[in-house]
Amino acid sequence: MEEVLNSERFKNLIKRRWRFSYSMLAVLFFVYYGYVFTISLNKEFVAQRVGSHATVGIVMFLGVIFSAWLLTIIYVVWANKVYDKEVEEIKKML
Repeated sequence: MEEVLNSERFKNLIKRRWRFSYSMLAVLFFVYYGYVFTISLNKEFVAQRVGSHATVGIVMFLGVIFSAWLLTIIYVVWANKVYDKEVEEIKKML
């Protein structure tokens, strides 16, 4: 067990997981805080009508929600295709 935890393969896997997770988090923060700052600093723009029932702010909000779903899907696909396979290979080393 100790040799697996100290192996370069395991350490690289952990680094890749954190790098990928932090990248996804950075994108989510950018989208969310971009939305928050736009709403707080440019109220006239956000209040513009898009169609008869929606405003730019509502459309932007839906974009934030959609981007969170999309990032979650991207993470799950990455975890299933890359991370989990590597974990299984490392488990075989035990």
